Amino acid sequence: MSSPASALQATSTFYAASPGLRWLRLALAATQRLWPALAVRVALRIFGTPLPPRWLQRRSGWDRGWQHERWPFEDGTLTLYTRPGAAAGPLVLLVHGWGGEAGQMLPLADALAAAGLQPVLLDLPAHGRSAGTRSNLPQFARAIGYATARLRAQGQALHALVAHSLGANAAALATSRDGIARHLVLLAPPASPRDYTGLFAHVFGLSEATRAALQARIEAREGALMADFEPPAVGPRIGAPSLVVHDRGDRINPFAHGEAFAAHIAGARLLATSGLGHRKVLHDAAVLQAVAAFLAPDAASAGPGASAARAPD
Repeated sequence: MSSPASALQATSTFYAASPGLRWLRLALAATQRLWPALAVRVALRIFGTPLPPRWLQRRSGWDRGWQHERWPFEDGTLTLYTRPGAAAGPLVLLVHGWGGEAGQMLPLADALAAAGLQPVLLDLPAHGRSAGTRSNLPQFARAIGYATARLRAQGQALHALVAHSLGANAAALATSRDGIARHLVLLAPPASPRDYTGLFAHVFGLSEATRAALQARIEAREGALMADFEPPAVGPRIGAPSLVVHDRGDRINPFAHGEAFAAHIAGARLLATSGLGHRKVLHDAAVLQAVAAFLAPDAASAGPGASAARAPD
């Protein structure tokens, strides 16, 4: 099982890989001693900037069968990817995580299409082809809500919402508030947004006072409390049949986080894998098959239960 220590190590390694970020870490740690208010503002900017940069993550080319369109959203845009002319099956919205992009969800999109479903992929603000320079978890949730509302206004009711990592955390909140999807799949979800601010503060040498001020600034600006995203708060309000997929060796979001979501969502199924880590769950054949089977139109009448599986190492 992963631990906060391993997540901290992975995060520290990520930020330490760039000489520029190492310099920025030193400068930020010094600034909080000399000018605390400025340190909070700078930390807020860094914390809200998706990393790695989207130009490194963006898929260079898409199959000709995919088309994309951009919708204005807040101070940026959202980008949706669809397959015109594809069979009109039940609609499934696929959402990436922090620092990711819609192309990461293509293997799952193909598996769902083969099962008779109609996948739609979403680039969240400041990710992939979507405009914007900064984002955060509350905005992720608003973006998912807006995208699903706009699809619904076009006569496309959402059969399922499938999301990875921080996108899964946002999807859980959006589903709990609006009942936007008939089914929900959470892939490697984080259970505590506060942990992210804690990891960030530790990596950049920030004090608890600076971390708390950073969180308070985000909550006040976005009108959302971080605690509202945690499983005990959000889980009981989710009425959609749900599947949680989490790897026991996930070093970014510990396996216990997936267990927490499965425990607090009534009737949720937990698919536990091994040897896949945080991102390989997005293209592992056994996981893709399990998600497609869970969401297949003829599986809608299947009763909830608990399951666990071991994926190939």
